Amino acid sequence: MRIGIVGCAGQMGRMLVEAVLDSGDMTLAGGTERPGHPSLGGDIARAAGRNACGLTIGSDVDALFAESDAVIDFTTPDGTLAHAEAAARHRRALIIGTTGLSEAHRSAIATAAAVAPVVQAANMSLGVNILLGLASRAAAALGSEYDIEILEMHHRRKVDAPSGTALALGEAVAAARGVDLASAGVRTRDGHTGARPDGAIGFATLRGGDVVGDHTVMFAGPGERIELTHRAQSRHVFASGALAAARWTEGRPPGLYGMRDVLGLT
Repeated sequence: MRIGIVGCAGQMGRMLVEAVLDSGDMTLAGGTERPGHPSLGGDIARAAGRNACGLTIGSDVDALFAESDAVIDFTTPDGTLAHAEAAARHRRALIIGTTGLSEAHRSAIATAAAVAPVVQAANMSLGVNILLGLASRAAAALGSEYDIEILEMHHRRKVDAPSGTALALGEAVAAARGVDLASAGVRTRDGHTGARPDGAIGFATLRGGDVVGDHTVMFAGPGERIELTHRAQSRHVFASGALAAARWTEGRPPGLYGMRDVLGLT
């Protein structure tokens, strides 16, 4: 299977390059970076700290999709929009790990999914997807007297907050309780806020150091508190999940899928 990687010189991109090179069952089709990036023209494998592989980093996204069976994207929301449009033009599988997507970005992804298999997930690790399922079941089982709070922490360079995974957890517990996250979610508290509203789903965001990703869903009830936590210690878990998603798309019909589909958890 030929794998293309957009944003291949970024932190996650380099890890994806390594994962493909080490996979044994996948071939690196190529990689791109945005125009003007200092890594353009360099060897893709060297950018990831490996021996040269003879593939240079380019900026032609259409050429990359034409050469790939599946393309993996952990870039930016606007970058993902362009990549979704390219996936639609070339009818190639697209694996999306980008977070912070707006409705316009999701619309472009849905358009691509009408003609190609697309796997989009806020988090591609097995553990986080297990956490999503557990949080959903707990929210459904526990009564409204159990308040829900979602805490996340990431490295100091992360630009969106709350994290995509935190929001996905919020959506999961909101759906389990039959409420709309847009109206139940509380993302900031400052000053004299008054008592906590009944049914609120709170978010707390921490940023600092080189934390890969910590997520906790708290159920605070009368006399007890239940905490479900996942801590990612390496980005390798996201790269492994992305490659598993790419393998899973082979032979799949067009459609918008998630990691729960890939892992058989639906």
